[in-house]
Amino acid sequence: MDNPANGILRRAVNRLEIHWRWQRSRVRRYRIELALALRTTVAAVLAFSLAIALDLPLPLWAVLTALIVTQMSVGRSLKTSADYLVGTIGGTIYGAALVLLIPHRTELALLLVLALAVAPLTLLAALKRNLNAVPVASIIVVLMPAITHVGPVDSAIDRVLEVMLGVVVGLGVAFLILPAGGHRLARQEAARTLDLLAQALRRVLAGPLDSSEIESLRDVYDRIDQSIADFTASAAEGERERSARLSVEPDTQPLRRTLLRLRHDVVTIGRIANGDLPEPVHSRLAPRLAATGRIGGAYLRACGVALAAAQPPPSESDLDKAVVASLGEAASIRHEGLTRTLTDEAAGRFFALTFALEEMRRTCGDLAHDVTITAAPLDKD
Repeated sequence: MDNPANGILRRAVNRLEIHWRWQRSRVRRYRIELALALRTTVAAVLAFSLAIALDLPLPLWAVLTALIVTQMSVGRSLKTSADYLVGTIGGTIYGAALVLLIPHRTELALLLVLALAVAPLTLLAALKRNLNAVPVASIIVVLMPAITHVGPVDSAIDRVLEVMLGVVVGLGVAFLILPAGGHRLARQEAARTLDLLAQALRRVLAGPLDSSEIESLRDVYDRIDQSIADFTASAAEGERERSARLSVEPDTQPLRRTLLRLRHDVVTIGRIANGDLPEPVHSRLAPRLAATGRIGGAYLRACGVALAAAQPPPSESDLDKAVVASLGEAASIRHEGLTRTLTDEAAGRFFALTFALEEMRRTCGDLAHDVTITAAPLDKD
């Protein structure tokens, strides 16, 4: 007989192993967010240390700039750095010019200078969103001499040096510490989009939906739209990295177009399929459609996994068979003359459904091609 102590030990080891696997899965799931947290922490500490070593008057601005510049991806850090540095230099020059040209020894005069520093630059920032640092820099240059009793020129120079230090630190950390490329983030966002599309496809082809299911499906559609928007932003960052010759990854625009088409196909199928067709059409077509939804959902999810792992796409054979079976059943119904008894509205939905399924089949074929191209260079990030 086994020793009871050995059984207790085995159970304890099993629990520890399960806990360890759970922790590893959580780390893998949020590795990008954890890497960002590490980068921002290192950037803040390093910027503060260097500002103290260089005897800059206000290390706070170097730290804040480093935090702003340290973004999710290298491409986003490049864009943020350029925008923030240009905005800071422009706002600093404008603010220093105002302080030097307009005497402001009284509070009323200072308020006038402050208004002139804020109003035009705020309008500029509203028109050019990438210049939102301009009014902030101008305000600091206008007000800082009154607080620190430093001349406006010295204040402007200090501000630019502090921001430049923060930019250098932020970019250095983005490049050197667990760098994340925009292309990789785009692949992961595309994988999330495909997972959501898989959920939607299974739901719309499983049968008629009640009011609560329709509301839940709308939420899924909203999440799909947001995910595609996030994918577009990450893809733009990847393109920025390619333009700066920091990446040789392929263009992700074809994949974006395919995702948009696939969303349109799923929404169209959902609108058509949400309603019972008369018997015997419904009883013959519903099982085929449900199988297509299950197999199609599994295929989309597998494509998402392949994208995230930069692997080749799965085989389309099962999906093709499922769609062909649905279309074949629809053709049999039509040849048997069962569609002649349908109302105009029901007949329209029947034929539109077959067309939408064929369109989805072609889109999935394009998806396989785009996954192959997008995941072709197995990057090492």
